[in-house]
Amino acid sequence: MPAVSALLLTAADQASKAWAVRNLPLFEPRDLVPGFLGLVHVRNTGVAFSLLSNLDPRWVHPLLILATLLAMAAVVAYIWHLPGKGVSPFGLGLILGGAIGNLIDRWRLGYVVDFIALHWRAHHWPTFNVADVGISVGVVLLLIDMALSPKEPADAPRPAEDR
Repeated sequence: MPAVSALLLTAADQASKAWAVRNLPLFEPRDLVPGFLGLVHVRNTGVAFSLLSNLDPRWVHPLLILATLLAMAAVVAYIWHLPGKGVSPFGLGLILGGAIGNLIDRWRLGYVVDFIALHWRAHHWPTFNVADVGISVGVVLLLIDMALSPKEPADAPRPAEDR
């Protein structure tokens, strides 16, 4: 299940970004739901919320690629050791797919294509993309799964094969 959700999210992310690049002029906002939701094609050279985007790309770009690869390796390792129950595998697949989608952009273009703009009156959320949505939903699913999973008491005896 994690591989399927990762592949589907990566495909949806890359298709939506290709659409945005073809159909949305750079930096020209379009309202979809006035006062709430719009589209605007921007290039994010930083990380979430454009953090680090004002730093020297000669060292930030390789650092971000390396950090993404390490995070993806950690997610894959976690998937590998996960018992495969609950929403965790699906959530981890979304996180992995989002990381892959943004890594493709960063590797190929040197920046990430963002185009979804949420706002409420004068308050604007940083522009984001489908990969970011997948990562956020994946994290929420993991948190829900952790909160709802039965907890083993600390003093519970462990099975013999775990000793």
